[in-house]
Formats: sequence, structure tokens, C-alpha cells
Amino acid sequence: MSLIKNFILEFGSYLILMKDAFKKPQNMHIFRRQILHEMEALGVNSIPIVCVISVFVGAAVVIQMILNLENPIYPSWIYGYASRKALILEFAPTVISLILAGKCASMIASEIGSQKISEQIDAMEVMGVNTANYLILPKIFACFIFFPLLIILSIFIGLIGGGFGGMANGLSAFHYIEGIRLEFTSYDVVYAIVKTAVNALIISSIASYRGYTMVGGSVEVGIQSTKAVVQSSVVIMIFNLLMTNLFF
Repeated sequence: MSLIKNFILEFGSYLILMKDAFKKPQNMHIFRRQILHEMEALGVNSIPIVCVISVFVGAAVVIQMILNLENPIYPSWIYGYASRKALILEFAPTVISLILAGKCASMIASEIGSQKISEQIDAMEVMGVNTANYLILPKIFACFIFFPLLIILSIFIGLIGGGFGGMANGLSAFHYIEGIRLEFTSYDVVYAIVKTAVNALIISSIASYRGYTMVGGSVEVGIQSTKAVVQSSVVIMIFNLLMTNLFF
């Protein structure tokens, strides 16, 4: 019962914090500047790790397809087709979101948590600043805007990596590209973008909550950052299942 009670209390506190965070910004010029800063810190700086992981995930997916579908009855384009479906629908939006949860959630929670324990947030509140809106909303907007762009980049890089992995195992580039182009539907990409946008909201809001409600000293920064990553990852997987059933 205590576990359920703690969950209800934390969820209620989370909703109250989000209500304060989603109020109209007090200064739109500063708000826009903060969004650009957060897009660079959370989005642009994540491009290298997204590209590296996407290349190897794409190659691994195609190699697994070749090894497990090695049968004369299967046409050669099946590897590109199945790999495209797997990358767009599941691997890119889910795996990359989990990677971004590990990188960005810990960064957001530790940044806001450090400001909390050093009493910077208290000082801003004394000056009449809506600190929840000032600190949290730009991070949510930046993630919501930039993470879908990262997923599109991940899909593109993953398909390129899959081509290299396939050619290294005897698959011709012509048949791989033929499979990628076969029966392509934009609905799959829309699904990936929507799923990523939801994941971006989950990552940024949970991490901000964990940092904003932090109490204690510097040791607590590491604890709450870890909680932010774990909770974000768990909620992402739950919503992944729900959205898959909803869309398909």
C-alpha cells in the first residue's frame, strides 16, 4: 500500500509541476533564446552518438535478417524491406529514445537539481520568476522539436549502415535498395515521429521533475539523475506498447 501511496503522491506532484511549467512564458524573447540553447545542448550535441549507434544497429538488423531468412524461397528484396520496417517502426524511435533518455534525462535532472540544492531556484522565486516555467518548458519544447529530427536522421543513417552490413554479407546493393523502396508508406514515418514526440515529452518532463523536486546535497544529484533515466526508460517502454496497439 505504501508503494501505491507514494506513486499517487509523486504523480500528483508531477502533474502540479507540469501545470506550472506549461504557463505562458513571462518573456517570450528570453524563452525563444532558451529554446535555441537547449536545442543545441540536448539535440545538436546528441547527433554524434545517434549516428554511431544507428550505423551499427542498421548493420546488425540486416545481418540478422540475412542469417535468419537464408532460404531460396525468399526473394532477395525481402532483406531490405524487412529491415526498413524494423528500423522505422521499432529500432529507431525506441532504441534511440532509450539512448537519449540515458544521455539527456541525466543531464536535465543533474542541471536542475544542482540549481535546486545551490538555492539558485529559491533566489529566482524571490524575484518573482516562475521557475518551473523558466527552467522546464524550454527543455520540453527543445526535446519535442529536435528529437523527431534525430529519429529521421537515425532512420537514414541506419538504412545506410544496413546497406554496408548487407553488402559485406553478399547482398547486392540493387536488391537491398529495391526492398527499401518496395511498398513504402509515409504512415510508418508518421508513426515513428509521433512515438518519438511522445518519448521526448516523457524524457524531458520526468527528468525535470526529478531535478526540480530534489532535496539534499550533492550525493542526491546522482541518485535523482539515475531515477530520471530509469523511470523515463520504463515509461517509454510502456507507452511504446500502448502506441503500437493504438496505431496498428
